[in-house]
Amino acid sequence: MKVLVTGAGGFLGSYLVEQLLAQGHQVRGLTRRNPSRLAGLGIEVVEADLRDRRAVVDACRGVQIVFHTAAVIGLWGPWKHFYRTNTQGTEHVVEGCRTHGVGRLVYTSSPSVTFDGTSQAGVDESVGYSRRWLCHYPRSKALAEQCVLGANGRDGLLSCALRPHLIWGPRDPHLVPRLIARARAGRLRRIGDGTNRIDTVYVENAAAAHVQAADALVPGSPVAGSAYFISQGEPVNCWEWISRLLGLAGLPPVAKSTTARAAWRLGAMMELAWTLLRLPGEPPMTRFLAVQLSTSHYFDISRARRDFGYQPKVSTAEGMQRLAAALRGQ
Repeated sequence: MKVLVTGAGGFLGSYLVEQLLAQGHQVRGLTRRNPSRLAGLGIEVVEADLRDRRAVVDACRGVQIVFHTAAVIGLWGPWKHFYRTNTQGTEHVVEGCRTHGVGRLVYTSSPSVTFDGTSQAGVDESVGYSRRWLCHYPRSKALAEQCVLGANGRDGLLSCALRPHLIWGPRDPHLVPRLIARARAGRLRRIGDGTNRIDTVYVENAAAAHVQAADALVPGSPVAGSAYFISQGEPVNCWEWISRLLGLAGLPPVAKSTTARAAWRLGAMMELAWTLLRLPGEPPMTRFLAVQLSTSHYFDISRARRDFGYQPKVSTAEGMQRLAAALRGQ
């Protein structure tokens, strides 16, 4: 197959490219970052921004499958920043698929599209989209997911969405480095009573889920038009897991703590200050971050196991060993 991977230079996208190449596929990567590294892998590289409609539509020409992993992430920023890339950019991808007769589209969504600030314990895909958005990222992703799933069955296109939760592993530029940086700066505190459980997913498992979903995306399959939670399938205690990650970097466990209510109030005050004073960067605390770190959010992945045979091949223990080796090599 000839396939297109958007966000090919990103964390998940780069692992997906490697797995597709290992299976013998021809890969075209659309990216704004790491073009030289991608070219070194022997793939066709398209340097473009998702906001560039013409470039995105053209990138879909001549491929049979599109994996749309590209997005802007973050807890703070203007709505336009997230909407133009995550929502409208996805609309451009869907248009490209329909214009050029692409048969299959696998979209990387997020479990946060269903998150309303309360605990989610073992929920499945029957849970609806949130009606209460605490930041712009999940709202923009929810609109994009609905666009992708709504396109299923139109102009010969079959589509699905995957919702991997807290992707981690070697080469992670987001989660692990930020936790380590905050811990080293003495700015990491446990929020809440420390009993909340969360799902995570090792990056190679997340990439493999995309390949498996694409393979199962055929006429008459339940995968067509569906969304799926993706994780390791074994919830962990949030703060114990964070302390394990810190331990890999030679740092002590999180010792200081604050209540969930205090963190919420601090986040609300910081959001107000950043808005009124137009301060740069993200606030150290937001309401969304406060509830993410103090509530449980883990998911039933039975549907992914049943519909396309998803099974985490790399265990959490093995993933931790690989991450530890990568951190030692930095």
